[in-house]
Amino acid sequence: MVKRAVYLPPFDVLSDAAAVAELAVEVERAGWDGLFLWDHLTYAEPVEAIADPWICLAAAAVATSRIALGPMVTPLARRRPQVLARQAVTLDRLSRGRLVLGFGLGDEAEMSRFGEEPDPRRRAEVLDEGLPLLRSMLTGATVSHDGPRFRVEDVRFLPTPIGPVPFWLAGRWPNARPLRRAAGYDGAFVIGLSGGDEAAELVGRLSALRGGLDGFDVVVDVPPDADIPSWSVDGVSWVGSRFGPYRMDLDAILGRVRSGP
Repeated sequence: MVKRAVYLPPFDVLSDAAAVAELAVEVERAGWDGLFLWDHLTYAEPVEAIADPWICLAAAAVATSRIALGPMVTPLARRRPQVLARQAVTLDRLSRGRLVLGFGLGDEAEMSRFGEEPDPRRRAEVLDEGLPLLRSMLTGATVSHDGPRFRVEDVRFLPTPIGPVPFWLAGRWPNARPLRRAAGYDGAFVIGLSGGDEAAELVGRLSALRGGLDGFDVVVDVPPDADIPSWSVDGVSWVGSRFGPYRMDLDAILGRVRSGP
């Protein structure tokens, strides 16, 4: 059975953790399976106000008991794996094991504004080194690592997550490299699909890369008014209804959320 999520940015009318928590309650009450938030520091006009997604997710975790929660997606290239590990474990335990971590390269314009790495190929190198390092930290084992980007010397992080935290890797259809990266983890979060036919093609490509999709999530995002059955092709495990990012109307969002998945 395909799971259904609400996928939205903590921008403007939702740039308040309390508002996101209240919306999360409605998401859970209406029967949705997850709430996923964008992770940005800046965004294009007319967006003005932006909240920190991790604090919003913590507020949502306290206010709910069932739905999956996570950032979709966080750019590891502007984060330190050791800090992210602490945040992830704390949020996972706060939510009683409901955390899903989404990762991507991040936005080039946003990176450049803060002196971060603008080259997507180099950000990809950071991501590829940082992901297995982060996963090692989450196991509770003693970790040592000496790589081109990160260094860790005999560190053990406790506590551990309640259960394994799924890593979903983001990509834009039909780019091949993000799909190859995602195939090595727990799921692929793919944007830019035009409909069910491309979703079916996505499933086929990922299945070929992995030799099957057992234990792997294929996640697609769709407009709030999309015809969900047409997207729910065999192999797609999550369909996220995408709201925003511009001129969001809270009443309209609440109305769609309350109508259920």
